[in-house]
Amino acid sequence: MSPRFRHFTAIDWSGAAGERQRGIAVASCSVGDKAPKLVRPGHTWSRLEVLQWLTDDLPDDTLVGLDLGISLPFTDCGAFFPGWEESPRTARDLWALIDHLCGGDPHLGATSFVDDPVASRYFRRHGGREGPHFHHSAATHRRGRFRLTEEAQERMGCKPYSNFNLVGAAQVGKSSLTGMRLLHRLDRRLPVWPIDPLPPTGSAVVEIYTAIAALAAGRRAGASKIRDRASLDLALAALGSQPWRQRVPLDDHKADALITAAWIRSNAERPELWSPETLTPQIAQTEGWTFGVA
Repeated sequence: MSPRFRHFTAIDWSGAAGERQRGIAVASCSVGDKAPKLVRPGHTWSRLEVLQWLTDDLPDDTLVGLDLGISLPFTDCGAFFPGWEESPRTARDLWALIDHLCGGDPHLGATSFVDDPVASRYFRRHGGREGPHFHHSAATHRRGRFRLTEEAQERMGCKPYSNFNLVGAAQVGKSSLTGMRLLHRLDRRLPVWPIDPLPPTGSAVVEIYTAIAALAAGRRAGASKIRDRASLDLALAALGSQPWRQRVPLDDHKADALITAAWIRSNAERPELWSPETLTPQIAQTEGWTFGVA
């Protein structure tokens, strides 16, 4: 049986301020065992350039992994923003709300959303500004509210953080919110699984967590970052890939993208990853899921 996808891309994303982000890296590979390659090596990407590449330059039949949270917690409280009458009911509605409130923010930024007088009450922000709804229920994790997929990530040995947390080196909130603006701007030109059903042909986008790929490549959860070629090649070999041959400087963002692209290729045909046991239609439409969490 021929593989569902022919190309595999991992995008290490960034929610940092400014137009161009050294934290963004794009790596791709094709069916087989050749090492992934960085797309536009040496280039410093902007978020809008990534959007343009996805809509105009993506090879056919590509499975794209975005390293960001595609939604916010919903199941724990029955709402993204409990107590707020304008709280969206689906992930796509959430993307639209964020993009609308941040329409004046350049570079797909999300500052206007987290500074909104109502929305800000649900986030932990810099300067000790923790909104009264950041810990909304007694069940909330000390790192903030979790989606069900993030709870499952923790059981796998990862250490996820709440997308409502915008503080600290491990925070993922800014990346996720800016990424949701990108997903809204895709305007259904690419399906986003599991919010959209996986079509029988064509390309698709999934959420990925680079730590899952690193663990599969033999790295420890607390030492998953790679910055040297020897360690990168060992990780790639563990995922059935040849060594990386591009002669460009390596950093942890590029390594994350390269390893995760190889991991996506080696796992894209596993049926259980497309049918997680706890993923219901309601969860798919609201919280989404992380590919690789069974």
